[in-house]
Amino acid sequence: MIVLTLALAVVVGITLGILGGGGSILTVPLLAYVAGMDAKAAIATSLLVVGVTSAVGAISHAKAGRVHWRVGLIFGAAGMTGAYLGGLLARFIPGTVLLIGFALMMVATAIAMLRGRKPAAYGESRGGHSLHPVKIIAEGLVVGLVTGLVGAGGGFLVVPALVLLGGLPMPIAVGTSLVVIALKSFAGLAGYLSTVQIDWAMAGMVTVAAVIGGLLGARMTSLVNPESLRKAFGWFVLIMSSVIFAQEMHPALGIATAAVTVVAGVFSYGCSHGSSWCPKRFLKQREPLESAAS
Repeated sequence: MIVLTLALAVVVGITLGILGGGGSILTVPLLAYVAGMDAKAAIATSLLVVGVTSAVGAISHAKAGRVHWRVGLIFGAAGMTGAYLGGLLARFIPGTVLLIGFALMMVATAIAMLRGRKPAAYGESRGGHSLHPVKIIAEGLVVGLVTGLVGAGGGFLVVPALVLLGGLPMPIAVGTSLVVIALKSFAGLAGYLSTVQIDWAMAGMVTVAAVIGGLLGARMTSLVNPESLRKAFGWFVLIMSSVIFAQEMHPALGIATAAVTVVAGVFSYGCSHGSSWCPKRFLKQREPLESAAS
């Protein structure tokens, strides 16, 4: 199980390096269901793993010019405050409830990413027209609070916030989110360590494996189309939410969520490639017939 845990930790790092998020979405289930940790220890350990991996990954993205430092530092500072408070509040909430809340947030965020929004030009965002400091701080506090509560580094929330609300191009949002995730993860970990003990040996091994994966993922980012990256991230998050629903609520719910996701993904692919079995195309074909009949 240790070998499997470390192998999957490399996958976590690659995901985090490519998408700027998703690390905790994989790390929490990995530590809870594969490594056998209880929910709160898994969350706390995840914050350490994702925080270190994000910090290392941010350096690679920064060298490639894919970090918006002004936004990252403001968002990160606000997020650290929220994450620390969330880590303190988590002691009063059962671990199962935290994981279910995590899964529900994943679904909402995935839908937002799949719907999308055309990002503004990088230069326009840097000029401050799309990114207001007050909005950045408010978003950072909310995302940070969620980070501290459920152990998510916040990439699955930060990336959509930067793309959908801030107007950053996806590659810049990915690099910037790693800076934010690192700051918030360490703050959330500080809140957890006041009440939770973690296995430092296991945490260290998983962290090293994830860092290796993160470096590989950062090198792959420039090879992926930004629009495809955003959509892949959304579908990935939906699939992972079904795993948590199955484990924490009922297997039937997880299977149903996964089945709906697969069907929606197939139809989405068909519509984007002009297939004859796209539901939108079928409805358009029916409209003239219904009009003629009336």
